[in-house]
Amino acid sequence: MTHDHHHETPRLTAEQTAAALNPPAGRNGGDLVVETLQGLGATTVFGLPGQHALGMFDALRRSALSYVGLRVENNAGFAADAYGRITGEVAPLLLSTGPGALTSLAALQEAAAASAPVLAISSQVPTAGLGGGRHGYLHELRDQKASFRDIVKSVHTVRTASQIPSAIAAAWESALTAPHGPVWVEIPQDVLLAETTLPPVTAMDATPRELEPRPELAAVAAHLLSHAERPVIIAGGGVVRSDAAGKLLALAERLDAPVVCTVGGKGAFPWEHPLSLQSWMEDRHTTDFLEAADVLLVVGSGLGELSSNYHTFKPRGRVVQIEADLGKLESNHPALGIHADARIALSALLETVEERTDPGAADAVRTVLAKVAERIAGQDLDREQQILASVRAALPASSPSFWDMTILAYWAWSAWPGALHSAQGAGGLGYGFPAALGAAVADPTTPVLAVSGDGGAMYSIAELATARQYGLPVTWLIVDDGGYGILREYMEDAFGEATATELTRPDFVALAESFGVPALRTTPETLTEDLAKAFAEPGPSVVVLPAVLKMFAPTHLGGS
Repeated sequence: MTHDHHHETPRLTAEQTAAALNPPAGRNGGDLVVETLQGLGATTVFGLPGQHALGMFDALRRSALSYVGLRVENNAGFAADAYGRITGEVAPLLLSTGPGALTSLAALQEAAAASAPVLAISSQVPTAGLGGGRHGYLHELRDQKASFRDIVKSVHTVRTASQIPSAIAAAWESALTAPHGPVWVEIPQDVLLAETTLPPVTAMDATPRELEPRPELAAVAAHLLSHAERPVIIAGGGVVRSDAAGKLLALAERLDAPVVCTVGGKGAFPWEHPLSLQSWMEDRHTTDFLEAADVLLVVGSGLGELSSNYHTFKPRGRVVQIEADLGKLESNHPALGIHADARIALSALLETVEERTDPGAADAVRTVLAKVAERIAGQDLDREQQILASVRAALPASSPSFWDMTILAYWAWSAWPGALHSAQGAGGLGYGFPAALGAAVADPTTPVLAVSGDGGAMYSIAELATARQYGLPVTWLIVDDGGYGILREYMEDAFGEATATELTRPDFVALAESFGVPALRTTPETLTEDLAKAFAEPGPSVVVLPAVLKMFAPTHLGGS
């Protein structure tokens, strides 16, 4: 394939030429790292220093990069993930060798599942120790990158100073190529520390190639949709990541096609739109409606466990699947698989899809939502619904929210009106609070909500110090039910009693206050008022809600 666009080599300014010919003294491999990041457009880096990585961290003070240090590497990874989700930009994550690097693995798994562009740059043992020899260096692993290869999109090992800019640029491009995702660069300690006479790194271009749909596939998809009797659209996380909500809305209205959002796709379609099936993916009424579609357009979803009502969904019509992650095409259902970025593919469909009108579409949507509401109403869950509504009422309209793996979040997946961010991709604990900190770094002018259970909160409690140190406007709602609430419910249902789920907790209010973070205990009745006050105050705050919540009944087990 030939590319006819011609790249001209950027010209240096007189000042840059002078610096290139007479590089400033006192620079090392770490300077090449931070100069490359700046040249690529980074403004903020997350991380946690360690002995091998000190060359990188020392170079930060000679740069214009803003550094945000967290207390645990995994939490730094979660913060970078959220920064990447909120901005759509690469979030650099600086780590040390061995234990420091490995502690970030769970966060990188979430970034991979959620398509967040996190650029992890780790130190390595000195160059002499690369290659698997057992030299006994501090933090030594036989093959550090092997621990990351299964999780990240690409791994890049640097062995000399002159390799640093190109390796980081290649990783940056990989992170931003659809689908976005985490990448891994490792640089030996001695390379980071060695003085360099290489000239300062200037602006670099690592713009990825766009992933366009093959035209013959787009033509077939457009024909199927134009002539469908009952078209329905499933909007996944790919719509959100590719900023394609506007295109999706235009296509849905052109086709009069109902739209349901997956958990990762929340916010991809207006919640109150007449064609919006909202996001009740775990409800059999929704599943039945999707199965009855004669053409089902799936955009940016692999139709995994949560998006298929736990793999009970069996489509009867033609499935058209637009997906940037090649491995997810037809991974669960036969389909016309279109390997493309969601926004570009939707644009292509909009150019050729014929308009169709279906006066019954909005009625059908209303009927499904009424059945869902009726099913929930029969389960004595008013308290849970009221608590969720109270949180929504308190949160400013422009504020993002970040949810840990906790019962209120599982409610939010289905019932929260509009966008939210959660750790549902990999499903690990401890995401909510550090992720909210990352979002607050991205936009310190907007208050951010974090929601955790008491079990998940203990994973991230150290980051109260980070929130205080940087004065970040995050309000952390901790729903304290005395243990791992959802596991308690699962075990009681499956085995008759729960084991290993009950937890001794700290006094969260006193603990937060010991970090200098204002905190209070609330009730379901005062929750909206207490949260609203917390959002209105600058800086971090903690609101603790003692409550044992219940989930709505599942619909994938054969019941109703």
